[in-house]
Amino acid sequence: MSDDGPKLYTTKPKKAHLKQHNKAKEYSSPPSMETPAAPPPPPPEPPKVPFTRRYKFLWPLLLTVNLSVGAYLFMRSKKKDTVIDDDKIVVDVPSTPIESTTTVTQISSPTPQIIEPPKVQRPPIPEDQQRELFKWILEEKRKIKPKDREEKKRIDEEKAILKQFIRSKSIPSI
Repeated sequence: MSDDGPKLYTTKPKKAHLKQHNKAKEYSSPPSMETPAAPPPPPPEPPKVPFTRRYKFLWPLLLTVNLSVGAYLFMRSKKKDTVIDDDKIVVDVPSTPIESTTTVTQISSPTPQIIEPPKVQRPPIPEDQQRELFKWILEEKRKIKPKDREEKKRIDEEKAILKQFIRSKSIPSI
């Protein structure tokens, strides 16, 4: 007794085998009235939809979010120290170890005035710390892998200068 209904396979049949089986059914003689009618074959599976088409509503959202984050970062990286508002310029002076100040001036001409922040004098760095710093820089220069001959020559010259500073009795002030 052969059953022409769907069969359970232990392994998936090849496409060519399925096509031959379907062609054989098409060209075989139609079932006679005495035999019971076989159930209709199951409808073909819909083709798989690619990921990009399946979630096509996400692409405009992703593009909008990406552009908004980029615009935010671009606007944030602009100059922060000058804000123009109602004919006034507010200049933020960088913070110093002692205090932080903000200067407000009136604009009388159409061009804004540039106010330079006062330079802060820092105490000189002790010689022993400078020597430690030069030693650290020398170690870092030794770790560098030069790309070509000129770069190797430049690094060697810098290392020679650092060695001179480390060996000297007094370090010149900068």
